[in-house]
Amino acid sequence: MTDDAPGPRSGLRAMLPDLAPWRASRDFRRLWYSGLISNFGSFLTFVALPVQLKDLTRSAAAVGAIGAVELIPLLVFGLYGGALADAWDKRKLIVWTEVGMGLLSAALLLNALLPHPAVWPLYVVAALSSALVSVQRPALDSLWPRIVAHDHLPAAGSLNSFRWTVGGVAGPALAGVVVAYAGLGWAYGADLLTFVVSVALVVRIAAAPASHEAAKPSLKAIAEGARYAWSRKELLGTYAVDLAAMFLAMPLALLPFLADELDAQWSLGLMYASVPFGALLVSLVSGWTARIRRHGRMVVLSAALWGLAIAAAGVMDDVWLVLLFLTVAGGCDMVSGIFRGIMWNQTIPDELRGRLAGIELLSYSVGPTVGQVRAGGFAAWWGVRTSVWSGGVLCAGAVGLLALCLPKLMSYDARTDEHAAHVREQRAAARV
Repeated sequence: MTDDAPGPRSGLRAMLPDLAPWRASRDFRRLWYSGLISNFGSFLTFVALPVQLKDLTRSAAAVGAIGAVELIPLLVFGLYGGALADAWDKRKLIVWTEVGMGLLSAALLLNALLPHPAVWPLYVVAALSSALVSVQRPALDSLWPRIVAHDHLPAAGSLNSFRWTVGGVAGPALAGVVVAYAGLGWAYGADLLTFVVSVALVVRIAAAPASHEAAKPSLKAIAEGARYAWSRKELLGTYAVDLAAMFLAMPLALLPFLADELDAQWSLGLMYASVPFGALLVSLVSGWTARIRRHGRMVVLSAALWGLAIAAAGVMDDVWLVLLFLTVAGGCDMVSGIFRGIMWNQTIPDELRGRLAGIELLSYSVGPTVGQVRAGGFAAWWGVRTSVWSGGVLCAGAVGLLALCLPKLMSYDARTDEHAAHVREQRAAARV
């Protein structure tokens, strides 16, 4: 663990991802590798499970119901998982949830190997997996500031974003090949293996016990975290902007129908890959983000541009222009995500980090889930293209309205913000 300040970077090197956290923190490297490996495995199951459910039921409604069974555990355990992350050793929480998800992959493998696989285990595993992820993510998100120097957090956020986008682009493609040519059993088995490797890496990082100021997990503790978030209008703005962007302008559920309307069914895979590909491109040149200090403005600007790019994709008749604007949208979403993460990591005190990470989990997970319902409803009433472009326009308008209503988000400056200064002092005192 180290808190060395990053050195100056210039020219082309300043555009490339800053590897300072990678060089300075062995625990960061281990956790990064662990996430990369388990991310690929998770995409195998992400693709295999709905494919198996489709084969068993021949029902689109049955496949869509996966999202419904995942939503309630996400809402319940996201908040409680944040309280657990503040009260327990974060490393142990990550390890045991990783073990739990590995056991769920083993259950899917055993079910797939049966002569007549059952349907109900797929829903049970989806719900339990959502609960475990909701417990793990706050612990994981609140651990990064423990193992990375305060001034390295922007670079760490970019590197983590790069890890996720590599998985988002390559993971589904690899999963499709494995499921199509090797079979469901191989997909679930490979996912189980990635969890074994991931656990072996995570157990080697340093313990991360609860801060002595941390509250025990309870409804009171969860309410305390919510009150803190409400008192921080700039933080509240990051949650609200992301919710608006994902609820109003998340078009993934409509992409198969959009490809049909464009008479370009061959482009569906490219459409799904375009958003993460745009995010990947931004993460590859993310070094510039470390020089930005007005993070709130960047969150607002990039979220508004996300909406406008989605709107442009919705009105284009040329499939290549649709792919282009989906790629632009993905890049804008990545910029927003990077600066939201920087604000969260640099300004939230350690004793509240887990509970706030639980709220963050809801802000970036519930929006896309409910947004699919909005997109489908609009498409049923007014058509697919109208649903896509109108959602983008509404997103840009909502983000602009939030910027007007939350001036602290727009005026936030990492150099002068009192909460960022407090966290810097907190970490400096912890090193003494």
